[in-house]
Amino acid sequence: MKRYLMALALALAACAPQVTQAPEARPLLEEKAFYPASTGLEWVYVPEGEPLSSPPYRMRVEGPAAYEGQGALRFRVFGRGEDRTYFRQVGAFGVRLLGFQEPSARVVFSPPLLEYPPEALLAPGQRWGGSTEVRVELLTPSGREPLAQGTLAYEMEVLEEREVRVPAGTFRIYRIRQTFRDSRSQDIREVWFAPRVGEVRTREGRILVERNFR
Repeated sequence: MKRYLMALALALAACAPQVTQAPEARPLLEEKAFYPASTGLEWVYVPEGEPLSSPPYRMRVEGPAAYEGQGALRFRVFGRGEDRTYFRQVGAFGVRLLGFQEPSARVVFSPPLLEYPPEALLAPGQRWGGSTEVRVELLTPSGREPLAQGTLAYEMEVLEEREVRVPAGTFRIYRIRQTFRDSRSQDIREVWFAPRVGEVRTREGRILVERNFR
């Protein structure tokens, strides 16, 4: 159950491919925030090592929402059969993840998981982390049904700052190692974050190929 809990909490499950249509060409949006989070922003990814013609994953900021009684922003990730909405708070404190929801399940982090620190603290050698209680619920026609609950510890470390080239362009990124632990297992992931751009490489190993802002 603990291993299942971690898998749900980290959203690492693979999804089956599906056919996608080419997006309609639109003018680029303007975004100046260190942690981009304006409604309408969109990122397009493909798994690392796959051709650019592969069906993509998209992440889109869909605007304000309430999650567990707290104000948040909705970040929807969809593609290849996946459809998941993350609920985040973005501010001077950095980026907090309150939880996420799929059509059939809901995950809540209490307290919220700190994905990114304040802007001034994002630098090589910096670490942050903590622990959070994870609650997983099934969403059924009759309401929510408890599925699992437990404690998840996490630690983030900025390994280095360097330049990388990906299909979306060349960016100066922070390479961040993310470590998650419960009472029985550990999971280590790597993210590349570029200020004012977002995640150039996600923890699922997806590489940025396009964005709709500058």
